[in-house]
Amino acid sequence: MQWETVIGLEIHAQLSTQSKIFSGSATTFGAAPNTQASLVDLAMPGTLPVLNQEAVRMACQFGLAINAEIAERNVFARKNYFYPDLPKGYQTSQMDHPIVGKGFLDITLEDGTVKRVGITRAHLEEDAGKSLHEDFHGMSGIDLNRAGTPLLEIVSEPDIRSAKEAVAYVKAIHALVRYLGICDGNMAEGSLRCDCNVSVRPKGQAEFGTRAEIKNVNSFRFIEKAINHEVQRQIELIEDGGKVVQETRLYDPNKDETRSMRSKEEANDYRYFPCPDLLPVVIERAFLDELRANLPELPDQKRERFESQYGLSAYDASVLSASREMADYFEQVQAICGDAKLAANWVMGELSSLLNKDGLEIEQSPVSAQHLGEMILRLKDGTINGKAAKTVFAAMAEGEGSPDEIIKAKDLVQNTDSGAVEKLLDDVLAANAEQVEQYRASDEAKRGKMFGFFVGQAMKAAKGKANPAQVNELLKKKLEG
Repeated sequence: MQWETVIGLEIHAQLSTQSKIFSGSATTFGAAPNTQASLVDLAMPGTLPVLNQEAVRMACQFGLAINAEIAERNVFARKNYFYPDLPKGYQTSQMDHPIVGKGFLDITLEDGTVKRVGITRAHLEEDAGKSLHEDFHGMSGIDLNRAGTPLLEIVSEPDIRSAKEAVAYVKAIHALVRYLGICDGNMAEGSLRCDCNVSVRPKGQAEFGTRAEIKNVNSFRFIEKAINHEVQRQIELIEDGGKVVQETRLYDPNKDETRSMRSKEEANDYRYFPCPDLLPVVIERAFLDELRANLPELPDQKRERFESQYGLSAYDASVLSASREMADYFEQVQAICGDAKLAANWVMGELSSLLNKDGLEIEQSPVSAQHLGEMILRLKDGTINGKAAKTVFAAMAEGEGSPDEIIKAKDLVQNTDSGAVEKLLDDVLAANAEQVEQYRASDEAKRGKMFGFFVGQAMKAAKGKANPAQVNELLKKKLEG
């Protein structure tokens, strides 16, 4: 039997506000346990929440960016459940009246096709605290620093059909919230977490299968692995005569498997009701108009501009616009060297390879955009050749100075004196007289292979400092003269 995968994702993006959603406590990551929890966060009697306007603004920005309906009147509700890191006994969230309604996001798949994924809603809520299970001699500790941190929960439609599509969607959301500046997207710190709702059904069947929810997956790689494992588990279970039960599961990256956590609660189990301590939020049209007018250039818009303004391929433009920081770096390099294609090649090639090898983000690059642009200028004006450029780049990465300083210190200026190059070529051909005779006696096919030998010998004799194009041109004339 052929099976079809159906996936819906719930992404929790921690909003980059300076304080929590209902209190003035700080949201800084990494503070000592329980040093950023106010009386409101601790649910002390008599305390009342005050809504953070900045969180509302950020949620509306996101809604506008995904072409969504923004609710002019939205309501906070209490989601009731007991857990040790939830001192109130409820989480303040939104249920029936979320701030952001239906929207969509277009994602680009590996084969270059574009797919539209519907977004059901995005609502504001507060995060819970954190349970700590180590170093407490068999007991658990509670850290309430995270309690009350503002979250935007982004719920997709079940439009995703594979793990790779899911990763492409999460990456698109990740890029979008970073472009908007509403979330730092640091998955390792929990700033962006994903719940994956996964089910399978026979191909051609309209009705959805029973889904399992994989909670709190915090990396692109783990999202793909968790979904693939869960799909295989469900298919094998059904084909062996069993039934998938609706439940919450956890992904264990060490064992590359999902395991049952608890049976899946239905919404009515939480006894949602409007929060009596918070008035409905009314969004004025003028407020939205101002936000819309001041939205930054978004990933798709930047990609299209890179294609039209710089003549880049769709692939290059897509890679370079994948993050705001990468796009800014590329444009700084391009502005200095005046060659978009060369700038794109170096940013996507040598620079990206260096960053990947060292596990760095573009903003941590040891090679500044200014220096990379200056190095490309020296490549364009013939001061150095391609081989020397790689030497300069490696030296810049080691902090050895500017391109001009490195070129001077390492004596990398290429020799373009035609008289000197001709003399060098004459010496090379004289030292390889037998190969010259063989070349001249050969047909075109064999000559093509042999020509590379002479180029290599010439560049070796020039210690890599000759202009390859000049060497090729003069060498061809001498060999065929």
